[in-house]
Formats: sequence, structure tokens, C-alpha cells
Amino acid sequence: MSVSDGYLSFVLDQLRAVVPLLRARRMFGAHGLYADDLFFAVIDDDTLFLKVDDQTRADYESRGMPAFRPFEGAASMNYSQLPEDLLEDPESLRHWVERAIAVAGRARAKRRTGSSAKPTPAKTSARKKAKKKSPRKTRPKK
Repeated sequence: MSVSDGYLSFVLDQLRAVVPLLRARRMFGAHGLYADDLFFAVIDDDTLFLKVDDQTRADYESRGMPAFRPFEGAASMNYSQLPEDLLEDPESLRHWVERAIAVAGRARAKRRTGSSAKPTPAKTSARKKAKKKSPRKTRPKK
């Protein structure tokens, strides 16, 4: 997991024409990319990966683009490699990046509404424990 300074500079230069509020943040040897406060891309091993979901994944798969896996055998993290030729095509790059930002926005909205959130075992057991607590003691009637 590393990103060369030259590749990082190149990608940031290309994306700044598309994403005005672009910022990069170093994370575990890779870099996370944000549009304002939406995390929409990862740069790792001198490769750009954009956020995908069920609406956009097929476009990447049809071009043979692999999913981002931070290490061997890891599950996909809903990011897919951007076709390299798009980095030097501003109009195509804009289209793909805007869609990745929209995916990040939809993912955030889902998390906030909890529409896809299922209780985790920890939350479930905490609820069960709360229900098992004895009721509050009341004062005896006079």
C-alpha cells in the first residue's frame, strides 16, 4: 500500500478540474479523496479507485476494472478501479467522478436514515440486557 508523490500529484491535478473542494487524506499508506466532506475515492498502489454501488458497479465490470481490496483475500470495499484512459479525458472523468460522489452521498443518506441498517449482535445483546433490568423501585403506598 503506497502512493508515489508523482502519481498523487497527477491525479489531484486532474481531479481538481472536476472537483472544486477536493482534498486528500493519508490513510494506511493509501490516500482517501473527499469532495467537500464526501469520501468518494481511494488511491492505492498508484491506482485510483472510485466509490461504486449497485447502480454503477456494472460500468466498471463491463470494462474489466477490478474492485479495491486493501490486501490479498480481503472483501471488496465498494470501490472499483477507474479506467486509466479516463484520467486524461476531462469530460469522461467528470462523468465518472460525479457518479462516484453521488454514490457516496447515497451511502451517507442510507447510514443517516438507517434504511439498510440491521442491528448488530452487540446492539441486540445490549437491548436484551436493558429489557432484563428490574423495574424501578417505587415507594410503598401510605
